[in-house]
Amino acid sequence: MEFQLPIIIFLFIFSCCYLSRKWLKIRVVSELKKVPSPQGSWPIIGHLHLLNKAGKLPHHVLGAMADKYGPIFMLNLGSRPALVVSNWEMTKESMCINDAAAASRPELSVSKNFSYNFAMFGLASYSPYWRDMRKITHLELLSIPRVDQVKSVMLSEVMTSLKELYTRWGGKKKEMEEISVEMKRWFGDVTVNMLLKIIIGKRCVGPNAVKEDENDALELQMRIRESFHLMGEGLLRDYIPLVAKLGFNGHVKAMEKIAKRIDVVLERWLLEHKRKRSANDFDQKDGDFMDSLISLCHAKELPSYYDQDTIIKATTLNVIAGGTESSTVTLTWAMSLLLNNPLALEKAYQELDQVVGRDRQLKESDIDNLVYLQAIVKETMRLYPAGPLLGPREFYKDCFVAGYFVPKGTQLIPNIWKIQTDPRVWPDPFEFKPERFLTTHKDVGLKGNNFELIPFGTGRRGCPGITFGLQMVHFALAGFLHSFNVKSPTDKAIDMREHFGMANEKVVPLNVLVTPRLPLHLHGPIVM
Repeated sequence: MEFQLPIIIFLFIFSCCYLSRKWLKIRVVSELKKVPSPQGSWPIIGHLHLLNKAGKLPHHVLGAMADKYGPIFMLNLGSRPALVVSNWEMTKESMCINDAAAASRPELSVSKNFSYNFAMFGLASYSPYWRDMRKITHLELLSIPRVDQVKSVMLSEVMTSLKELYTRWGGKKKEMEEISVEMKRWFGDVTVNMLLKIIIGKRCVGPNAVKEDENDALELQMRIRESFHLMGEGLLRDYIPLVAKLGFNGHVKAMEKIAKRIDVVLERWLLEHKRKRSANDFDQKDGDFMDSLISLCHAKELPSYYDQDTIIKATTLNVIAGGTESSTVTLTWAMSLLLNNPLALEKAYQELDQVVGRDRQLKESDIDNLVYLQAIVKETMRLYPAGPLLGPREFYKDCFVAGYFVPKGTQLIPNIWKIQTDPRVWPDPFEFKPERFLTTHKDVGLKGNNFELIPFGTGRRGCPGITFGLQMVHFALAGFLHSFNVKSPTDKAIDMREHFGMANEKVVPLNVLVTPRLPLHLHGPIVM
């Protein structure tokens, strides 16, 4: 008993101190200024039912809430608190001033399956692994010097796709002067060819592509798109633990199947690269992005948090998924807006004629001089950002935003669409006016330094591929408009309804009529 008594006394004192500090912390937190929260939170599900309004997109619903409750408010998404910010001031507070606290990602089951258990750095939590892989990807692919090196590859792929489109027109010109093109598919094929040429060293879609390669590329496109839809919808099991306990996991199983099909394609490409490297004719100078990752693996410069093959496949998927969907969505919206605004389309054609002319093809150096076309892209991203709510962030430590206490574990949801249509910043906010970026807003850029326009996000979790993605969009849009006249097949306005997901897709396919606008010899010979 004499030996046990001091231990009992120590444990008693320690417990009292611990409980006292815990009670004091709870009391202090309870007295802190709390973020306003909309009425209507229900037990268990919180505010989730408010986001599920028939016919209304979540970013529009949250925008209406901001009009009522202000530019910063807190939602209870089941068991998860979420901070919604809706103007540039609150964006700066949460994503810049508190960047270090809001640099993580929520670990959602739908993200887990798509990302090789979070080996995909874009969906990984804030950690040394995330920092290492973001740095490696930036150096090997996304830095300005690396983008400058692959510009010629991008433009070459665009030109090849334009020649293929010209061949389609040539094959039907005896029947009609115009041919119909579904632009989402065409832009999707162009962007995936640009990316795959740079990432795995070959174009995979088109009449001259190897059938197996084309099947793999189209499979990957489709599965990424399905994954984005599932991630945009979210899973109730991630927000309501009771759903998971009751075994409702249909979406999880669907995502697992999609992930397996994606892995089959990536595994095949990885094995091809390994076989090529084992051959005597492999030249590292001709290597692509996947080759760079394999070389880093051999040099033991990749992190050891995951299996090395998993890191290579996850990082490759990260770049492909991030580049194809956002670029395709942006290009489709840009063309839709131009068709609904014929004066802007005519100005784009006039600029192309002045800068490039019709006696030669587009060159890399022309893009810097196509200022109106760049303004079109900016205005498109302002009105129809590819991710209206960005990817969800999470505060991994307590902080204060605009004087309000935000506890660790809170999700951060920036309503990019609401921020970029704020009438205080953007006169006639819902009008398509590219000219604003040549006059009143000429100094507003896309790189996250101007918080009133952040389609790529900002801060540590901002998209690292801004320069890369913009080059792809500029080349594809400029190349298409320079080479073809385009018009709507009807006199009706283009349907601009949106389908919400991780990528903000257009609901109705964009079918247009095209005819060549350059001398026929510049398009190249028709391949019959």
